[in-house]
Amino acid sequence: MKATVHFDTLYNAGEVDKRIFGGFAEHLGRCIYEGMYDPGNPLSDSNGFRIDVLDAIKKLRMPIMRYPGGNFVSSYDWKDGIGPRENRPAHPDFAWKSIEPNTFGTDEFMKWCELANTTPMMAINLGTKGAEEAAALLEYCNMPTGTYWADRRAENGHPQPYGVKVWCLGNEMDGPWQAGHVPAEEYARRADQAGKIMRGLDDTIELVACGSSGRGMATYLDYDRITLEYCWDLVSYVSAHRYSSNHRGDTAWFLAEGVEIDRVIEDYAGLFAYVRGLKKSDKQVYLSFDEWNVWYKNMEMDGKWTQAPHLLEEVYNLEDALVVAQYLNAFIRRADVVKVACFAQVVNVIALLLTRQDGILAQTTYYPVQLMAEHTNGKSLTPVVKCPTYAAGERSEIPVLDVSATLTEEGELAVFVVNRSQTESVSLEIAFQDAVVESVIGVETLSGSDPKAVNSWENPHNVIPAQGSAALTNGNAILEIPALGFTAFRGKISRK
Repeated sequence: MKATVHFDTLYNAGEVDKRIFGGFAEHLGRCIYEGMYDPGNPLSDSNGFRIDVLDAIKKLRMPIMRYPGGNFVSSYDWKDGIGPRENRPAHPDFAWKSIEPNTFGTDEFMKWCELANTTPMMAINLGTKGAEEAAALLEYCNMPTGTYWADRRAENGHPQPYGVKVWCLGNEMDGPWQAGHVPAEEYARRADQAGKIMRGLDDTIELVACGSSGRGMATYLDYDRITLEYCWDLVSYVSAHRYSSNHRGDTAWFLAEGVEIDRVIEDYAGLFAYVRGLKKSDKQVYLSFDEWNVWYKNMEMDGKWTQAPHLLEEVYNLEDALVVAQYLNAFIRRADVVKVACFAQVVNVIALLLTRQDGILAQTTYYPVQLMAEHTNGKSLTPVVKCPTYAAGERSEIPVLDVSATLTEEGELAVFVVNRSQTESVSLEIAFQDAVVESVIGVETLSGSDPKAVNSWENPHNVIPAQGSAALTNGNAILEIPALGFTAFRGKISRK
């Protein structure tokens, strides 16, 4: 098959915010304990942090990390996780029916972020707690010494404020499963109360309001609208969550998931424009897609009141990796809407990485995230794609290719392409209206013949990127995108 993607350097969605390559770490299963934090393990440092996990996370260049939940946060008291470990109480966790020892808490997370070259994105409990607790946590994290909680931070070995800039006002408060679940009107009041006090203590912070937990919710967008109408002047972002699944075992249908992701972003773009118009406001509110991933194979969510139970330890395959790449393509294309996104989650729990006592395994999904985080820079070019379509079941005819691209002021081009075809490669021509491709810097491709292929402890390199190539002709670049393939192309352009 042949296809073309056309660009014009003047047509773009603006600068890509690198925070779209963020991550998420929740007190769930083995994400924290036996994942990020494993004291006594020979692979851990003096802090108890797994060195191999830190090294793998650093390669992903994640600029922001959401913590501590997730559903966990809605019944969590952050004060249980500070101070001498021997004085920290263990508690049952409502969300995942597990025992939380609280030996890893706010201070440990801040240190871990420093070592992982990332910045914290803190969530507050608006389920069973409220504005007073939120203000205390912000004081602990961001205020100079001289007040109670800031002095407690100093007593715990951290005299300088952490300076956390992004704060989530609760989590999935529209969900009946959530501790403290409330209707939108009540949540909006809680968010407004907490947010106003927090901003009063530190007016440099950015706040994320809870949005709908998913497009399948009966309250989808309406919950968001009510919250935004109440809190428009207070918040910078609204949270969106989506987990993709292939329960039906239909690869063709599943690989069209990018079309649904685009629709979610478009829905929110319309909502923001509506409320902005309603408010007659000059302010912009953006999307924080702070939970996203593929998840459907391992649905075990009952920890049976044990510590660090093996929950949601999904094994990812090639088709999952191609869907992950489509999420990031969508975020890049809509740089005008999506400013923050958090892959859920980073270790062991529906994760990019799996650990055991003697090592670490990078799943198939790790590699598109790594390649795209490394090479995405500059403005998001608007792609005009001419390609064949294929039958995607109930999703009808879908373009074979899913494409995004970025361009720096210096003319460094990155193009990311997913080939949804299971049987045919695509010869893709990259063409510019107002520029020529003058050189190829690199081509990396992730592909295979079996959409269900996985990386395992026995065969950890079964699905990993391989070097590709591209040719230049008449100022355009031509590259081959294999069937079931993701390709990251890098080149240099010069404007005509």
